[in-house]
Amino acid sequence: MTTLPRTSHSPNSAQTETKQLTETEAAYSRFVPRRFLQLLGVEDIRTVQLGQQVEQSMTILFSDIRDFTSLSESMSPQENFNFLNSYLVQMEPVITAHGGIIDKYIGDAIMALFPNSPDDALRCSLAMLAKLDEYNAGRERAGYQPIKIGIGINTGIVILGTVGGAGRMDGTVIGDAVNLASRLERLTKEYEVPILISEYTLSSLENTKPWSLRFLDRTHVRGKHDNQSVYEVVDADPPALRVAKKNTLGIFQQALAHYHLGNFSAAHAHFSRCLANVPDDSAARAYLLRCAAAMQLPNQTNAKETGFTWHDEYALGIAALDAAHRGLFNDINSLIHSIQTCTFDAEKSALISPLLTQIRTAATQAFLLQEQMMQDKSYPFLELHTRQHLRFFDCLKELQTEIENDGADHIYLGFRVKSMLTDWLINHVLNTDRHFAHHLNGRTVERIAEYPGERVTKESI
Repeated sequence: MTTLPRTSHSPNSAQTETKQLTETEAAYSRFVPRRFLQLLGVEDIRTVQLGQQVEQSMTILFSDIRDFTSLSESMSPQENFNFLNSYLVQMEPVITAHGGIIDKYIGDAIMALFPNSPDDALRCSLAMLAKLDEYNAGRERAGYQPIKIGIGINTGIVILGTVGGAGRMDGTVIGDAVNLASRLERLTKEYEVPILISEYTLSSLENTKPWSLRFLDRTHVRGKHDNQSVYEVVDADPPALRVAKKNTLGIFQQALAHYHLGNFSAAHAHFSRCLANVPDDSAARAYLLRCAAAMQLPNQTNAKETGFTWHDEYALGIAALDAAHRGLFNDINSLIHSIQTCTFDAEKSALISPLLTQIRTAATQAFLLQEQMMQDKSYPFLELHTRQHLRFFDCLKELQTEIENDGADHIYLGFRVKSMLTDWLINHVLNTDRHFAHHLNGRTVERIAEYPGERVTKESI
């Protein structure tokens, strides 16, 4: 009787195969981060399919080396390559340690994702600047000039997934939130500040108290209906400059109000006062140059109106919410009108205080209605949305304090109401609220009629 030989893997062979598999997985993860796959719901990279996607609330961080083109022109291709890798290898562990995922390197730029918290992204940005100081110390010892970086941070709802073709695909995130983060990074060059964040990131922070932030601008982003508020992270400055900016914050904010309302001579005077007290305030210096240029143009001395006009594009197609939003906008307009016309003596308590109370009541009713609808419809971003609603009340409280303490500058206070309440509400309706409306449309086949006056039509997202 002939016995067939048995085939078996030796213990050493099995160990070798396990080691090779582990090394292969580790190699893949250097190109496609494991956490990216986990967010996508994929455990094994071999099962990834083209077009897989998931919707996620995320904070996006863009960083870029200042004047990299000029630096690279003075180096050979090999020196350029070595320099770039020597810098990037410093930043990668910092981002990972703060819960970030490096989505891609774009030349000298880094795009990183923070799925857990926008606070992680802010802490990471400060840690990146600290690591840059260490890196620059080494460059100077080696005889090289130090470098600077700019960082832009934005928070929003994005699509995370795979794009490409059958033979070559890539994992990435797509959405308006990515475009705005990139835009903010580019703006850091214009104002010569290290870190800028958006209103969306500010309103999504777990706690704003630990951060020193300064409203810096209203900027237009291509494809967006309204301008976006931009905030400087003053924590990135040296301690002495931080204190100096805090001491001149009131003058700086008044200067911004006059600038954005078209009163460039008044803005020039205020920014000049800022620079006299804080010569290193690069943002004030940039604005001063803008004012000087604008003052050379004709018809640039009259302040613009700060009121608001309702547009059909602000409607969500949900009658109950649209009515609540429109009523809230009208109340804010009434507040602006009263600020600009009353004497702030006998009239202040008679007119302004009841309007602030009315705005708070109207916002509470509108936000509670929407949050209840979100809960009923299992909206996945209810927590983010609620946090942004709380930001509105923080702004309202801050405004009330300013009005009660010093209500003499009508132009300044009118602009503050517009930038902190009206502009916030417009952006919120056009972005976060509209996403919820799309969520309703995408979840139902028949017309939804569970809320009084609600009107939702079926459409593709």
